[in-house]
This record gives sequence, C-alpha cells and structure tokens, in this order.
Amino acid sequence: MTSPAATADAAGDTLRGILLMMFAVSMFACLDATAKWLGATMASVHIVWLRYATHVLLLMLFLRVWRDLSPFRTQHPFMQVLRGLTLLGSTFFNFWALQYLQLAETSAIMFAAPLLVTALAGPLLGEPVGVRRWAAVVVGFVGVLVVLRPGTDAMHWAAGLSVCGMACYAFYAVLTRRMHRTESSLNMLMLSAIVGVVVLLPVAPGAVAALEGWQWLLALLMGAFGATGHYALTVAHRIANASTLTPFIYTQMIWMILFGYAIFHQVPDAWTIAGTLIIAGAGLYILHRERVRAHAVASRDPVIR
Repeated sequence: MTSPAATADAAGDTLRGILLMMFAVSMFACLDATAKWLGATMASVHIVWLRYATHVLLLMLFLRVWRDLSPFRTQHPFMQVLRGLTLLGSTFFNFWALQYLQLAETSAIMFAAPLLVTALAGPLLGEPVGVRRWAAVVVGFVGVLVVLRPGTDAMHWAAGLSVCGMACYAFYAVLTRRMHRTESSLNMLMLSAIVGVVVLLPVAPGAVAALEGWQWLLALLMGAFGATGHYALTVAHRIANASTLTPFIYTQMIWMILFGYAIFHQVPDAWTIAGTLIIAGAGLYILHRERVRAHAVASRDPVIR
C-alpha cells in the first residue's frame, strides 16, 4: 500500500513537472519571438548559429565542464550527430519561416510533430499504432491543412518551410525516444547543440560581424532561452510522466499569440485558431489512447511486488 507521504511526494513532483513544462514552452516562445525579431535584419543561418553557439557557451559555464567531461561522452556518436542534425534542420526551417509567418502560424504547424511521431512509431520504433490513433493522425493533419489552406491565396510559400521544420523535429523526437535509455539528458542537451555549432561554423564570422549593439544581448538571450527551456523540459520529464505533461505543451500557443500581438502587432486569423484546435484535439486523443493501451497492458501483465 502506498503511504500518504509517498502519495504527497508524487503529487508534488507532478505539479513541479507541470510547472516546469509550462515554463519550458514559454522559453521556447521567447526563443522564437527573439529569432523573429532578429530575422528582420539578419540572415536565418546566422541567427541559427548564434542560437546554438550561445546555448553551448552558457551550458558549458553552467555545468562547469572543465571539472566534469561527462556531458561530452556518448555511447552512440553516430546517433548523436544524426539527432543533432534533425534538431538543426528543425531550428533552421523554423527560423526561416518566422521571417515571413506569424508566431502563431508556425507554432500551430509545429504542434503536428507529435502526430508524425505517432505515425513513425511503428516503422522506426516498432511500437504498434491502432486504427483509432491512425484516425487521430489523419484528423490532426486535416488541422494542418486548415492552417495552411493549400491552393488558396492565403497559403504563403514559407509555410512549406514550417512543415519541413515540423518533420525534422518529429524525427528528432523519435531519435530521442530511442536514445534516452542509454544516453544521459545532459549529454543529449550538450551534443545536439554542438552539432549545430560545428556544422554552421563556416558562417560564424558573418554571424558575429552582423551583430550590432543590442543584437548582442538578443543573441545571448536566444542561447539562454534555448538552454533553459530544454533543461526545464528534461527535468520535467524526469520527475513526472510524459502523459501528464504533454497536454501542457499547447500552452505555448498562448505565449505565441501574446508575443505576436505585443511585439509584432499580429493577430492569428480564425483559420489558424481552428486548425490549432483540431491539431491539439487530435494530439490529446492520441495521448488518451496511449494511456488506455498502457493500462490494458498493465492489467494483462501486472507487476509482482
């Protein structure tokens, strides 16, 4: 029997995990808003390199890596590089799209990433996906079409960039799920950013030269937002179940709408809001089905204590 103290501790961890998840997505919203602001005067590739360079610098200082090199050690270097490349692709396409699209539009499309992860879970992770979850995936991508409105004048060509970013992030999430049992959270946090710094090193001189005055502060803030957000996300998943945390990812849209209005004087249209609700609803239904399946498996194969 679980003691009241253990139950209270578990409830406390769950609450802290939820708060950390909400904090993490607010940091990601700050990151995107900062990147969009810099994108008015800088090339996307320069912004991406600065985002990862400052991320690595601040993380190295925080972890004091000169005392402990464990964040650089990995059992799967090839997988780490591949994972870093998918994250780099996601960031690059997203920052490029942000130069042309509203924050809310890119966020709505990125919300479809968990749907693609579900679709990829079968062939890449060997996880069975039932008919109901496949139906939810289809409905979710209908929501993406509502946001994009292909074939109409409302569809901006940059929406395709956002879709590419979403696809890259889905593969990044799949790789993360495959590696989390053998790799530490800190080395994945560090090495994925290092890949971005190294790959884009040829553009580093141009990125640094492009910075003027207050842009130096924004570049540092990008690294702080990215590193802090990913660290909070890691801690949240360590102390609370992913199934509990996932619904709170969608609170990022609130921040995106607020920042879009306050900073860029942009308001998402009804189509974007409707598409977001469809995508979020499909994602939450998939989460529900995963919970039902996990409960059914646990009932068939109870753990003997």
